[in-house]
Amino acid sequence: MTQASIAFQRPPKLHPEQALWSQQEVEALYDLPFMELVFRAAEVHRQHFDPSRVQLSTLVSIKTGGCPEDCGYCPQSAHHETPVENQPMMTVDEVVEAARHAKANGAGRFCMGAAWRGPKDADLEKTLDMVQQVKALGLQTCATFGLLKDGQAEKLKDAGLDYYNHNLDTAPDKYADIIQTRDYEDRLDTLGKVRSAGLSVCCGGIVGLNETREQRAGLILQLANLDPQPESVPVNNLVKVTGTPLDGAEALDWTEFVRTIAVARLTLPKSYIRLSAGRREMPEAMQALCFLAGANSIFYGDKLLTTGNPDVDADRALMDKLGLQPL
Repeated sequence: MTQASIAFQRPPKLHPEQALWSQQEVEALYDLPFMELVFRAAEVHRQHFDPSRVQLSTLVSIKTGGCPEDCGYCPQSAHHETPVENQPMMTVDEVVEAARHAKANGAGRFCMGAAWRGPKDADLEKTLDMVQQVKALGLQTCATFGLLKDGQAEKLKDAGLDYYNHNLDTAPDKYADIIQTRDYEDRLDTLGKVRSAGLSVCCGGIVGLNETREQRAGLILQLANLDPQPESVPVNNLVKVTGTPLDGAEALDWTEFVRTIAVARLTLPKSYIRLSAGRREMPEAMQALCFLAGANSIFYGDKLLTTGNPDVDADRALMDKLGLQPL
């Protein structure tokens, strides 16, 4: 008996290429049945990426604690009493050694973070040699130093920086509930400086901040409508730290986090979608669904600035189980 072939009806394109997304369109994606949403996101992912490849980044805090900003999620804020102790800036040699270790473990991108509202020119000058020497190791370079002043992005670019990370954190109408020491427009202004300097943009946000689904959609909407879209989009699941205002935030259901990854993939089809903070608390099956739904980048290494991350051996074991290879 000959088995009849089955013709699957592909859904029409959800959104015209290059058109701006609307809040209603992004909310409609969130409202799709879970399995349908993940399936559609997986299809789009395969149109633009090899689904068996994952980009690995390592993040190191080169200057920890004492930040003057009051971000409600951040244990490095000087406004909160948390277990994080202030530490001076790492030396160039220490940063380069950390970068060598990251490369030996398979990372392709090395990210340097500093707890500043924005770097003073003297602080920035100290980082330029770090960028140059890390770049010389053959790694992609990324920095997250806060708000930038005129000319600073150009200096970083000239030193060899590839990416600048500056997250939008949350939706515009939720922003003031989380941060009072800067405005949403401050974020957009720095992103404009980064683009004007010719740097690639790493820009994402955090979920689990007691936001609504509509506000999660609002965050994705802002990212999707950046022109051009960010090359990398880190999606963080709040890590609750004692002493921060969001320590008591309600935990986000795991399906809602996977939905956020899928919606990010559908609206940002050519961006690397990164599983970032909070991954240590995610079961392997949840991470697998995130990869299926379009995540194709992770932070790799046992620490993210000041919070924990799965260790390298655990990540290698999971990638082996899923048949994933480093990019």
